[in-house]
Amino acid sequence: MTTRKSPLAEGRWLWRRLYVFTFSAALWLLLAQALRRMPVEALPGMAHALMGLLALILVLYLVAPSAQQLAAMIANLRLRLATGGRP
Repeated sequence: MTTRKSPLAEGRWLWRRLYVFTFSAALWLLLAQALRRMPVEALPGMAHALMGLLALILVLYLVAPSAQQLAAMIANLRLRLATGGRP
């Protein structure tokens, strides 16, 4: 009996997990350094921007489709827009 690998990205989540973990840790360290070095007035804006970037990375990790699926979704959207919303 042979085992077939899934062609979808979900089968290769290890690299996505490592990427997100590394990027999240780097943002955490960047925020810690920013808190020590920046003037008090600039801290809320910087912290908000870093939290937004971290949220984007986490969302991309959770819902990121593969490049092939993304291209198919964009092609389908273009087709629907060109035909006036008809499938």
